[in-house]
Amino acid sequence: MRRLSLLVASCLAMAAATVSPLVLSGLDTAHAQTAGKGPSGLPLPRFVSLKATRVNLRIGPGRDYAVAWLYTRPGVPMEVIQEYDNWRRVRDADGTEGWVYQSLLSGERTAMAAPWKSAAGEEEQFIDMHREARSSARIVARLEPGVVVEIKACDGDWCEARADGVEGFVAQNEIWGAYPGEAFK
Repeated sequence: MRRLSLLVASCLAMAAATVSPLVLSGLDTAHAQTAGKGPSGLPLPRFVSLKATRVNLRIGPGRDYAVAWLYTRPGVPMEVIQEYDNWRRVRDADGTEGWVYQSLLSGERTAMAAPWKSAAGEEEQFIDMHREARSSARIVARLEPGVVVEIKACDGDWCEARADGVEGFVAQNEIWGAYPGEAFK
């Protein structure tokens, strides 16, 4: 069995001249799911991923606003919660919110394996990736909390995923990057 690991801390690096992490009012996810479509015509909220290797998270929708965080890894999942012109207000798995220029985001779906487990300080509770979409299927990988996986499709209970060249299925309630019950291909 293959053990996949990734340090969540490597996903985030504070920008050299940063201010404290953003303290912005949150948008309740359950409420946001009923919000409908944004000015772009796309649903709000929705999950996307970072496209670029360096993405500034700003405190407002424009280049004149201060940078609060610098993401240094493409593929990190983000939740778009608001739109303004070409700017997207996003939330990461830790709940940090800010504004990102839309061209730095991709519609490719990724997810993070149970980031709440690493944040809670739980000892090495891995997330199993199965050969088939059922808990009794053979385990093909064990994902450490915080590992980013590519998502091909979800059926509301299971997501077909790929991590470090290994393909399989993860329980949808064990990832951050797909809403509960959400189905897509």
